Amino acid sequence: MITGVASYSDTEKRALSAYTKLMRAAESVTGRTSRILADFNLTVSQFGVLEVLFHKGSLCQSELAAKILKTTGNITMVIDNLEKRSLVRRERDLDDRRFIAIHLTESGYLLIAQVFPSIMEAIVNEMSILQESEQDELARLCRIIGLQEERCLES
Repeated sequence: MITGVASYSDTEKRALSAYTKLMRAAESVTGRTSRILADFNLTVSQFGVLEVLFHKGSLCQSELAAKILKTTGNITMVIDNLEKRSLVRRERDLDDRRFIAIHLTESGYLLIAQVFPSIMEAIVNEMSILQESEQDELARLCRIIGLQEERCLES
């Protein structure tokens, strides 16, 4: 059987292996949390918006998009759907009408307060296979990778 792997350099093989494992691990964890979110009729993106607003307070759409790694166009649709369910509301800034803050409604607050503990439990359970020092190292490495795009944009 002929495969294309033999033609890759050691650097390319190592990078591809790390990438594949990272993606599989992320899909595994996301799959489990997605099943919990489905019970609450939420998508991962909708949960991301509610969670950020729950922990950070009201933000504008572009700030939300940056926090949950979505485009501003995509975040508009996510917020539209949350607004239809009365989980968030938009409020235009009186001083700068271009600025529209997104706020949790009482219903949104109650929902995320109910959902978040289940998600936290699932995440803790998923990560419990790693020792604390391994979790810290994983977080450190993921942060380095995650900040790579910002470094590329700055150069």
